[in-house]
Amino acid sequence: QVQLVESGGGLAQPGESLRLSCVGSGFSFSSYGLTWYRQIPGKERELVAGISPRSSEINYADFAKGRFTISRDNSKNTVYLEMNDLKPEDSAVYFCHAPRVPWGQGTQVTVYS
Repeated sequence: QVQLVESGGGLAQPGESLRLSCVGSGFSFSSYGLTWYRQIPGKERELVAGISPRSSEINYADFAKGRFTISRDNSKNTVYLEMNDLKPEDSAVYFCHAPRVPWGQGTQVTVYS
């Protein structure tokens, strides 16, 4: 089955860190660029960070620069998003995405004071 499954979300206080994981299956994971998105209820999904198949190219949304780190381990079919210095406005459902692969359920991140 072609799918992406996100995990690692949860509750955090401002300034804390979370590490999200996304495992892909049913497709040639190492051949795809991967992207993390997030979505707040009532708003459009927005790009957080992207990484090329061999990690040679990485890009971040402005809000993620300096706080978030995207990485991948092709031997584990997994892409990660390390999020540091979390802020309440980072609260959202986080999704990973690969071209032509169905969207997963996402993982909820809630940052509260």
